[in-house]
Amino acid sequence: MKIADLAGRRVAIWGFGTEGRATLSALKVRLPGQRVAVLNDQGLPAAVVDELRGDRQVELQLGSAALAALPTYQVIVKSPGVSPYAEPSGAALEMVREAGSVVTSATQLWFDENPEARTIAITGTKGKSTTAALTAHLLRAAGLRVAVGGNIGQAMINFVVSPPQPEPEIWVIELSSFQTADLLARPSIAVLLNLFPEHLDWHGTVTTYFRDKLRLLSRSLSGAKPGAVLVNAADPETARHAGGWAATMRFNDPASIHLAAGRIYKGRQPLIAVDRVPLLGAHNLSNLCAALSAVQLAGVDPKAVVKAVESFRALPHRLLVLGERDSLLWVDDSISTTPQSAQAAVEAFEGRPVTLLLGGFERGLDYAGLARFVVERPVERVITLPDNGPRIAEAVRRARGERPAPKLVEAADLRQAVALAGSSTAPGGVVLLSPAAPSFGRFRDYRERGDEFAKAAGFEA
Repeated sequence: MKIADLAGRRVAIWGFGTEGRATLSALKVRLPGQRVAVLNDQGLPAAVVDELRGDRQVELQLGSAALAALPTYQVIVKSPGVSPYAEPSGAALEMVREAGSVVTSATQLWFDENPEARTIAITGTKGKSTTAALTAHLLRAAGLRVAVGGNIGQAMINFVVSPPQPEPEIWVIELSSFQTADLLARPSIAVLLNLFPEHLDWHGTVTTYFRDKLRLLSRSLSGAKPGAVLVNAADPETARHAGGWAATMRFNDPASIHLAAGRIYKGRQPLIAVDRVPLLGAHNLSNLCAALSAVQLAGVDPKAVVKAVESFRALPHRLLVLGERDSLLWVDDSISTTPQSAQAAVEAFEGRPVTLLLGGFERGLDYAGLARFVVERPVERVITLPDNGPRIAEAVRRARGERPAPKLVEAADLRQAVALAGSSTAPGGVVLLSPAAPSFGRFRDYRERGDEFAKAAGFEA
């Protein structure tokens, strides 16, 4: 369904976050004069409500009235934040489909508008943004015109109204599980980095979450013109759930692009020494293997572009070294929202005393494995943050038993945690914000949390 197909129909945008706003802007440009409904079952800031109510092209419905009105619209552009599994949105979605309404998404609209575009779609629990940015960086080094969007940078719907000039030869698109859950598109190359339990408040179960991630691959392999599929041979859950699929290529496999003995290889051919890669952590070396593999699937020789890796810079809030202060290294990994990502962050500082800041929005994840890890590593000190800090602290106490490490402190907020870390971490140590939990409630997003950490540590964001 293209945007032109919406002309003269009753159209609603369900959910008014970043992507909902971008969708409204696109529809207003492409369908001038046509009324568009904005439906949000939660409240919106007063300034946003005033703006929408003052727009003659917009019909606004909020709260329960928004849900009740859904079946009266012929086409509904659902935002990623609206879960089909949670209530009351799940029941409302069922009602909408029974009424015969068409449900689509802003990302799907972009794919429908660009059916011939060459696309590399990247998903996975962690590493999506870094891998997408690395892939684009390497493709540009090969002289290709590349556009990047999706969950990184701009919403894809923005490119419908303002396409990049000159026209990109290839698109690198990061997709979250919220976006892949109902995506009908078939990317040219689909990449799955890893699978860990995440976003269970949205997906309901781990099984559903994994299925929604894997949907990107199954869609790519379907149809008369199947795309290429790239998966991580070293990730246990990926191997278990996608092991039987006819993947085009597997990275982290000795026969393909992988890490061994301090170098990244393509089969037996050395590509780059690890000490030339300006990224911290084994997980980022895995991301690089994925990016080089995606580049190869796109028709570019990895050896011809691998030197460009040396000029790549870490993205903000992703194991980003802020600098040294008071004989301590301060590191912002605010993007970390799972126990596995926090563990990977700690492993990047092997041999150095680490004070680890953990905690955030409660989402029901199991922290027992992370607790055992910080005891066995050992991490020097764990400082927990609200809201789920007490539950993480209890998991660490159980794992620690009678052992003295790690020392454990429960902080009232991020600023207190930074102050405690600065005054108690041994000289030469690392203060690492890798919360293993989302930022919701206390902060607008992980970016704001990371910026606040930097400011509290004396590094202006």
